Amino acid sequence: MADPHRCRHVGPDRGSGACRARRVPQRHVAAAAGERLMRLLFWDRARPRAHRRGSADSRSLFALLRASAGVDARGPKRRRFILGGIVAMMAVLVTSPAFAIDIKTLTTPAGIKLWLVEDRTAPVIAISFSFEGGSAQDPAGKEGLAQLAASLLDQGAGPYDAAAFKGRQEDIAARLSFGVSVDRFSGSVRMLREYREQSIDLLRLALTEPRLDADSIQRLQRQFVSGLKQAEQSPGSVANRTLLKAVFGSHPYGRPADGTVAGIEAITVDDLRQQVKRQFARDRLRLAVVGDVTEAEIVALVDRAFGSLPATTGPADVPKWTPQASRPGGRTLVVAREVPQSVALIAMPSLKRDDPDWYAATIMNHVLGGGGFSGRLMNEVREKRGLAYGAYSRLSTYRQAGLLIASVGTANERVAESVKIIREQLALMATDGITEAELADAKTYLNGALALTLDSTKSIAGLLLSMQVDGLAPDHMTRRKELIDRVTLADVKRIAQRVLQLDATVTAVVGKPQGVTASE
Repeated sequence: MADPHRCRHVGPDRGSGACRARRVPQRHVAAAAGERLMRLLFWDRARPRAHRRGSADSRSLFALLRASAGVDARGPKRRRFILGGIVAMMAVLVTSPAFAIDIKTLTTPAGIKLWLVEDRTAPVIAISFSFEGGSAQDPAGKEGLAQLAASLLDQGAGPYDAAAFKGRQEDIAARLSFGVSVDRFSGSVRMLREYREQSIDLLRLALTEPRLDADSIQRLQRQFVSGLKQAEQSPGSVANRTLLKAVFGSHPYGRPADGTVAGIEAITVDDLRQQVKRQFARDRLRLAVVGDVTEAEIVALVDRAFGSLPATTGPADVPKWTPQASRPGGRTLVVAREVPQSVALIAMPSLKRDDPDWYAATIMNHVLGGGGFSGRLMNEVREKRGLAYGAYSRLSTYRQAGLLIASVGTANERVAESVKIIREQLALMATDGITEAELADAKTYLNGALALTLDSTKSIAGLLLSMQVDGLAPDHMTRRKELIDRVTLADVKRIAQRVLQLDATVTAVVGKPQGVTASE
């Protein structure tokens, strides 16, 4: 059926002669769109893609959103308008009883703890897991060891060489993936219920019997080295490495997470075998499962995959980090590159995830530059002055540290003014905090946006894993809105004064920036 609210505009004039969408009472829109949104975002994911794409549900949802505002949303602003409407609705829906996630905490006979969410909407199971210890534990001179080892786990295991291992995954529609961050090794497996045991066996082989064949090692070493050399030509990559080295100094966080050319080339097969041996231990494992599986089934599957791993071995903890002493105006580093545009990153010590003021800092960052086009940095740098395509900020957390990083990329002749404006906005927020309207908008976004990411078993499993890694309780999802809504203007101002200190900033600029001078 054709969309009854769709307007056809013959020409560019949308004045009195243009068709206008009929206004519908808000309460009817919320009820109807809310129900269809939940089906569109969650339940319809179980349907084949061909049956989902352009479905009547999605078209009806867009119509309802257009009707709620009495405007046509098919133009350039359509995506932003629809997203805003969805986020607003999800801010209500995410706290309703129907949205509650029933998280079960289980312990296997081997002593492995896991979180389980049973979901029968599709015959799919997703497992996300991680082990403490990441690239920060790479030995000196072997930078990149953890990354290389993780990349080799699906390049053959047990009786399967690289091609056979990949073919076996395709045969049973299983998808294994592995990766490394600064502090953790992470992995996931997505499988069909019908082939759950065969998929788990592939995971077990990858963790306990990786082949580490010489040809695979050499091939990936070449790929890593090529990637690192390409990164040296990227102002953004160089700026990030320069910044972290300046901020963390000799601390392991200051080393390149992806390794170095010399480090990758120095890695031997014995290094890789030792890395795998010390990386995986049951006491350092965090595990989340979502999908079509019972408690009894998943307990057996988890022990089948991880039960034979050592109980207590593992890499040592990363040492604590102490920020360097502040200096008037902070420090600025300039790396010369013959490029038409410069990239600037500005970092300062911030909060770790376990800080009680985390959500106050999250709201502060959202208003500053974490909210994209709604952020102050974007408004001041792009919208008002047209100096750059965008300016942003983010909170970056580590096990032993936290940073707030602002970023901008622009023409060499504009970077100095862009950095100046960013610093002015940091100082302004530290002095005055944020407004009531900004606080309300940030809360609405943060309360609603999370649900938009939970569109698959894999994404939900990933969220549950992140909660465990962050030390959060299973009931955090039901308490999250309360914690966000509890934040006051005074809380945000207090955190802004604590974090946004210009004398503690480290700025890294890569390019040929005019008017920017290094100050060590």
